[in-house]
Amino acid sequence: MEPGCLACDLSAGVRPLPGGSVHATDHWVVEHCVGPLGVGTLLVKPRRHCLAVADLTESESRELGPLLQRASDCVRTLARADQVYVCLWSHMGFEPGHIHFVVQPAWASQQGAVSDKPGPFLQVAMFERGDPPDPDAVAAFCDRARAFAGWAA
Repeated sequence: MEPGCLACDLSAGVRPLPGGSVHATDHWVVEHCVGPLGVGTLLVKPRRHCLAVADLTESESRELGPLLQRASDCVRTLARADQVYVCLWSHMGFEPGHIHFVVQPAWASQQGAVSDKPGPFLQVAMFERGDPPDPDAVAAFCDRARAFAGWAA
């Protein structure tokens, strides 16, 4: 754990985590995103403070692919998403930060309503709007996600 790291602090309970942990493996944690990317956006992050994919251990790497696939399936199924974005985020103001994979639902209905373009443009538009998801809706999604295929926190 790295003091002051948002990802570490959320996992350690130093900062509030709406919905709590969704799933954990030996090396990874799945949680709901605390930012404005909408209900159903999960994060997959290493348990240990890690700044680069190149620094992952062999064991961490082995768990990552299947976990990202399962998290994506969970988001697609529960959110009834048209597409699920899976992207790596690892910067805090151009300084390397605790890596985390954002697993975000996206729908065609967001075109024009949120952004004219998909992918990173949609994410930027959502951050610019800054609308945090309803904590109760996040908690309900996390409960459903934990039940998905027997995941347990």
